[in-house]
Amino acid sequence: MKTSIATVSISGSLPDRLEAIAAAGFDGIEIFEQDFIAHDGPPQEVGRMIQDHGLEITLFQPFRDFEGLPGDLRRKAFDRAERKFDLMQELGTDLVLICSAVHPEAVGGIDRAADDLAALGDRAAKRGLRVGYEALAWGRHVFDHRDAWEIVRRADHPQVGLILDSFHTLARKIDPDTIRSIPGDKIFFVQLADAPGIDMDLLYWSRHFRNMPGEGDLDVTGFMRAVMAAGYTGPISLEIFNDQFRGGNAKTVAQDGYRSLVALMDDVRRQEPEIKISLPVLPARVAVEGVSFVEFATRGAEKDAIERLLSNMGFQRTARHIAKDLTLWQQGDIRIVLNADAEGHAANSFVTRGTSVCDVGISVTDSDAALLRAKALGAEPFRQPLGAGELDIPAIRGLRGSVLHFLDETSGLNDVWDIEFQQDLVTGSDAGLTKIDHIAQTMSYDEMLSWSLFYTTLFDLEKSAMVDVIDPDGLVRSQALATRDGAFRITLNGAETHRTLAGSFLAAGFGASVQHVAFATDDIFATAKVQDAAGFQPLPIPENYYHDLAARFDLSQDFIDRIQTASILYDEDEAGCLLQRYSRPYGEGLFFEIVQRTDGYAGYGAPNAPFRIAAQKRLMRPKGMPRY
Repeated sequence: MKTSIATVSISGSLPDRLEAIAAAGFDGIEIFEQDFIAHDGPPQEVGRMIQDHGLEITLFQPFRDFEGLPGDLRRKAFDRAERKFDLMQELGTDLVLICSAVHPEAVGGIDRAADDLAALGDRAAKRGLRVGYEALAWGRHVFDHRDAWEIVRRADHPQVGLILDSFHTLARKIDPDTIRSIPGDKIFFVQLADAPGIDMDLLYWSRHFRNMPGEGDLDVTGFMRAVMAAGYTGPISLEIFNDQFRGGNAKTVAQDGYRSLVALMDDVRRQEPEIKISLPVLPARVAVEGVSFVEFATRGAEKDAIERLLSNMGFQRTARHIAKDLTLWQQGDIRIVLNADAEGHAANSFVTRGTSVCDVGISVTDSDAALLRAKALGAEPFRQPLGAGELDIPAIRGLRGSVLHFLDETSGLNDVWDIEFQQDLVTGSDAGLTKIDHIAQTMSYDEMLSWSLFYTTLFDLEKSAMVDVIDPDGLVRSQALATRDGAFRITLNGAETHRTLAGSFLAAGFGASVQHVAFATDDIFATAKVQDAAGFQPLPIPENYYHDLAARFDLSQDFIDRIQTASILYDEDEAGCLLQRYSRPYGEGLFFEIVQRTDGYAGYGAPNAPFRIAAQKRLMRPKGMPRY
């Protein structure tokens, strides 16, 4: 499988783009004419530069407003084409994209367009070049790939073929299975893009909101299944127009693009097993069974403070590591590791960010398969020297320098707690916390699509719709990813400004990722009673919230009084209800949450977020006050 990406998809100078594209693993590029014109080198030099990066030019594009033009405009279109043919030969590519005309004087007619393309095919044949015709979703007369194919079919020229673009087909809600009847050898090129489901002008939607396959709502997998079933064997290429990507990190965007193509074609191969796709075999998306542990890097007085907080929440210190300065705290099925070691990854994290989550252990069905798939998708493996008696647990680097470890039952890696830790029990009062309900990661808004793609291509997760969380000082975008059974949940929270709680956490922690961990309980009132007796201080919620609650929901006053006394927030949906209780902010915005879900409530209490955030900000360092 030959992979390609249009230069317009990422930011930077042409040399910067080529470097990022090659490093990500692509085989070739679509060279966008504007990107070539903006470069200050001649075409032969550009061609050599592309080759020096181990890439080939899979397509030159775009050539606009060619077919159906009258009189002198038609003559000029052929003259323009000859000039572009000259340029293509100097660059070293043989295929040009002709997109359906939008010119106001363009005349419709299948046969007229076919005659124009056949004539152009004759000119291309003299130079050993090929012409690909694409239906733009907003084309003046041709805006459907079925019409574009009929034009190509009637042109009946060996140098003229069809170019398909997933956006142009799917945005118009055209059934992609209509592609299956097109001869594969007449499909010269395939461009891919996903997009969020937005009702807007097609041109504006395409030029600003395209994203990588798997990041949006279009059925790109169904599109590619049809393309491959037709017998297509050419390059699989990305053409992404996205304002966020244009201002983003070229290396990250290119890596995301390659990851999306590998995951997409793996899905196609699994759903169309009779089709041969030249893609290295990789394990299927990994089933996640839950969170095995959350590890904090911490030391000194900060360690003392988080130990007190854990103890007040009902955790007990149960064990110490055999060789390192690690302690294990447990409650129910929850494991919290406090790492105060002076060397290694956790030590570096503490020096950079202070007390923060540096490692998350994920329970999976097959840890080796998880690592293999992660590497195939471009993730960076993580290792550090092992001491005597320590297990080699597969791991990769995660968000913002954090680490993800994969543990499973069959390999014996779940026995790490018996092998690497010695019992050191300090008893306390169990508060009834049962498991980790979810982990919340904070990032810049520009990183959200990247990390959503990272998780959903690696693990078997479903993603919810993105929601807006209102902070008194700005907006935070939030999206939840979860297994179907809810055993593993993670929320991605994208901050657009440092003034929000999420943004200030990122700024103060130099990009620390996990901002809060939510624990589940079956009886939040019993949990609150035990925690309060142990000295836990919940986040104080204003009385106004509870007055409003009485107006929004059909709740008894006794119940409202009860949750107000315990500083518990309430939400409900069509399935059930959610009860939430929060710790006060720790450090620069880290906090814990206790939740009780009833009757299938699957959300995260988004309507409560503005009130929770305002309450947290009242307890944190005032605006403008220096940290030290």
